Amino acid sequence: MKISQRAQSVAPFYAMEFGKRAAALEAQGHHVVKLSIGEPDFGAPPAVLDVMREVMDGRPMTYTAALGLPALRQAIADFYLTRHDVVVDPSRIIVTSGASAALVLAAAALVDPGDEVLIGDPSYPCNRQIVESFGARVALVPTAAETRFQLDAASVRSHWTDRTRGVMVATPSNPTGTSVPTDELAAICDLARERGAWRIVDEIYLNLSDHDAQGRPPRSALSSDPDAVVINSFSKYFGMTGWRLGWCVAPEPLVPVLERLAQNYFLCASAPAQHAALAGFTPESLAVCEARRIEFAERRALVVDGLERIGLPVPVPPDGAFYVYFDVSRTGLTSWRFCERALQEAHVALTPGRDFGVHTADTHVRLSYAASTDDLREGIDRLEKFLATL
Repeated sequence: MKISQRAQSVAPFYAMEFGKRAAALEAQGHHVVKLSIGEPDFGAPPAVLDVMREVMDGRPMTYTAALGLPALRQAIADFYLTRHDVVVDPSRIIVTSGASAALVLAAAALVDPGDEVLIGDPSYPCNRQIVESFGARVALVPTAAETRFQLDAASVRSHWTDRTRGVMVATPSNPTGTSVPTDELAAICDLARERGAWRIVDEIYLNLSDHDAQGRPPRSALSSDPDAVVINSFSKYFGMTGWRLGWCVAPEPLVPVLERLAQNYFLCASAPAQHAALAGFTPESLAVCEARRIEFAERRALVVDGLERIGLPVPVPPDGAFYVYFDVSRTGLTSWRFCERALQEAHVALTPGRDFGVHTADTHVRLSYAASTDDLREGIDRLEKFLATL
């Protein structure tokens, strides 16, 4: 059987690989502290679970429209207005089978073979793998602590070529948990728009970002660039990782294109998950999600302080998501070897920088604090003892 070049070029997702190794150790009877996967431990809000139980009572569950339930699209539009002070016509919202499906649709609609796409390094690996699957050449733009490990307008301008057709930004970012400042994001989008290029902004972690001094939530890219393609998900803020439900906000001319693609690729997102997700926008559910966001901030402080204390510096403290990206270079180990030994010797699962690009591949490690406080404390203690053996 001949395997396609597309499939052969896709690299493993190392976070999942280390998750498999952790599961194997657990099967042998070890207690592994799993800090490698970005999966909130809370689960969906209670009201969402209640509706799912209700709709799964044996009634026929038919396909929805390819763009999603009208009521859910309206609820998402209302959320942008009340939470981010942005008016979004619900007709521009496409409900998808997770944010990954939204990225697949956007890439299928926008990318032609040979197009160049600018993405920051480090960045979430699946984003670049998806656009490469449609024939793009991804130009990984090195970033540094000085720019919060994020793209800025200056780096985008300096790496722009005649082949550049688009820019993909994730804010807050996986793996660093850092955000692009609002003005800087607007400048990046302005630069790309002036050159006729598309902008995909991954806002999956936007609602897990810190609020400002006045208690205001972060702004969406849509507030400065209404024609950006914005991706979001029910997995992180709403805690619905296994439900595989996300959405995309697209410029009006792109909607029928995405609809055709969705009809052919996916038919529609899970109907029961869509019905249940409506309950995520009730005042009670949003209060639950906000309480969890605050708890994540408390967990972050525990982890950042703990890593600094044991000699694993965090170059840029995160301001969103639930990741810390720390430097292991002073240990004398590459990030890959550090993660291998931490898992095998300390039974702590982490993710090496190799997952996220090339610039910090050997020097940095991602820790997910989407785990219980007890596990986080235990993980830091185990890493401290592990470091003492090096």
